[in-house]
Amino acid sequence: MTAVVVVPLGLLFFASGLIVNLIQAICYVVVRPVSKNLYRRMNRVVAELLWLELVWIIDWWAGVKVQVFTDPETFRSMGKEHALVISNHRSDIDWLVGWVLAQVIGWSMWFSEYLFLERSWAKDERTLKSGLQQLRDFPLPFWLALFVEGTRFTQAKLLAAQEYAASAGLPVPRNVLIPRTKGFVSAVNHMRSFVPAIYDVTVAIPKSSPAPTMLRLFRGKSSVVHVHIKRHAMKDLPEEDEAVAQWCRDMFVAKDTLLDKHIAEDTFSDQELQDTGRPIKSLVVVISWACVVVMGVVKFLQWSSLLSSWKGVAFSAFGLGVVTLLMHILIMFSQSERSTPTKVAPAKSKNSEQLEARDNKQD
Repeated sequence: MTAVVVVPLGLLFFASGLIVNLIQAICYVVVRPVSKNLYRRMNRVVAELLWLELVWIIDWWAGVKVQVFTDPETFRSMGKEHALVISNHRSDIDWLVGWVLAQVIGWSMWFSEYLFLERSWAKDERTLKSGLQQLRDFPLPFWLALFVEGTRFTQAKLLAAQEYAASAGLPVPRNVLIPRTKGFVSAVNHMRSFVPAIYDVTVAIPKSSPAPTMLRLFRGKSSVVHVHIKRHAMKDLPEEDEAVAQWCRDMFVAKDTLLDKHIAEDTFSDQELQDTGRPIKSLVVVISWACVVVMGVVKFLQWSSLLSSWKGVAFSAFGLGVVTLLMHILIMFSQSERSTPTKVAPAKSKNSEQLEARDNKQD
């Protein structure tokens, strides 16, 4: 039954992705040399035509309810200012929840100026610095999301983090992993002058709801996700690197306490529930893409007579099989149990030395 859903959605996503990538490539060659700002504005619109398909899966196909808890002033600022977003990595689809909130894999990410990291600070430091500097003159409001825990949350990873914290004399986490602060410190240092806010985002799943996964999404099964957002002014952060790192650690200690409260109350009672609605834009985009792709496939089959021979039928079946395989790989690698585990450094005699050693380890 899953394949009946996965194959059409996969065909839609891959076909539209090829079209979007072609447009992006043309814009990169023709428009970017003339005007970088115009290219970025055009690329935002083009890339949104692709990624709104995933937002549609959450909002319309599966009907996932993303409930946002924050104060009215922060809610009004969302999407209107540059922001560094720091979140716990609770579920398999936290990154998709971010897209739903922001309303905003392959070549599209490169054209959209994503930062590709290798989970090794020795290799990633230069990439991160260069990428952050390029964002300085970005013409539209953006969110840069950092999952500073370094990996998705599982009970096995929590146990490892608890053992490390106990041996290092640190607060023992109950609902989060210990943050890895080097990337956060670098981001703050390079973004202070042009990013006014840090959004402290905490994601939680209420007890009555099953955890959302890619497989549940494709099957059209709903879930509920609670998102707590607290805005911090960038100018209020300390100047020294170690103080910034400690600020990040303290934020996760507070986040841990907040999640304890959520477990007890099954809600974020300290903030107001904001009405995010269900934007119709993603529905319009998917319907439009479906019409374009179906018409294109019909025209291609009429022109090629692909299904008039056994070879053509076999080739078509092979193509559908490849799409099915790729979609199942996507689902498999989105599962938190298959994500890369955090490597915990051995304990030393001093807390600062232990934290430094741990941050120098590969994620």
